[in-house]
Amino acid sequence: MDLYAEEILDHYKHPRHYGHLDAPTMVFHDRNPLCGDEIELELKIEDGKVADIAFTGHGCAVSRAAASMMSEEVIGKSLEELRHWDKEDILDLLGIEVGPVRLKCALLPLKAMKAAVWGLTDDE
Repeated sequence: MDLYAEEILDHYKHPRHYGHLDAPTMVFHDRNPLCGDEIELELKIEDGKVADIAFTGHGCAVSRAAASMMSEEVIGKSLEELRHWDKEDILDLLGIEVGPVRLKCALLPLKAMKAAVWGLTDDE
């Protein structure tokens, strides 16, 4: 368990793929009004697959670590594969028990990614 906690802290302090993409194909912004966590996810899609990903925003360690860990996993995946991702995929990446209070934090990056790959816009 300590190993997973250390990895989460590492991703929180040194998030992978943090920033912006040049000419992203898909962008989705979302927030958790209960805690204030916020994310903007950018995807670059080429040949139906994720060629690159970036995110910005702010949030707790769980939210930011989940976004960072997810960003490492989705490159090379098809949109169809990502449409099938669910909360278990994110919880498996985190590798820790996430209580009910932090579950929405952990799932915020997934929610933004799924909205993007389904073609939703921030207005919907």
